Amino acid sequence: MALYAIGDLHLSLTANKSMEVFGPAWENYVARIGQSLEKLTEEDTLILAGDTSWGIDLEEAEADFKFIDQFPGKKYLIKGNHDYWWTTASKFHRFCEEKEIRTLELLHNNSASYGEYAICGTRGWFLEEDQKPHNAKVLNRELIRLETSLQAAGDRPILCFLHYPPLYQGYQCPEILELLEKYQVKMCCYGHLHGPTIRRRIEGERKGIDFSLISADHLCFIPKIICE
Repeated sequence: MALYAIGDLHLSLTANKSMEVFGPAWENYVARIGQSLEKLTEEDTLILAGDTSWGIDLEEAEADFKFIDQFPGKKYLIKGNHDYWWTTASKFHRFCEEKEIRTLELLHNNSASYGEYAICGTRGWFLEEDQKPHNAKVLNRELIRLETSLQAAGDRPILCFLHYPPLYQGYQCPEILELLEKYQVKMCCYGHLHGPTIRRRIEGERKGIDFSLISADHLCFIPKIICE
């Protein structure tokens, strides 16, 4: 029994947007993901930290969901900036029921449990968003979602998963970092960084929080063990 996490699978079994165009690091990535997920057991839990499927809607993402669903264990999905298929929790759950997808859940405005820990998360906020109109509105929405998730943890120690990094070299989101500190988050894992930007990651302990990059190409498509 273990808790694993990985982000940015960028599956495209129907959407035909293979990440292999980005070079050798992504060669045969779908097969490599499958080989890693085969090692999960029914007692394991896997956090998918955003950008799971390139599908533009649930129907186009169906093949990607079924690919993940075939492997053992429970999976929790967090929204990424490229998860265009993302919809309401009720629509997603109804879709999964109709398509007999049994192991996928959304982590969104809620928390989940793993042993003594609360699992929390949301998409988060990143510098890229600051270049777009209405950035304050989007940031505030993400802060509300994150705090709603953190509040749902109650008194349990918190493991938090974001798609966007809350900090990396030359950048930080003080509002999100403040919430992580306020709720005494033990660990914060994030994705989104690929290729050359990986070297700008910040990992390790900062103010009592253990930060870790879990984007798929950084992990060589092998989910990171968070705890056992």
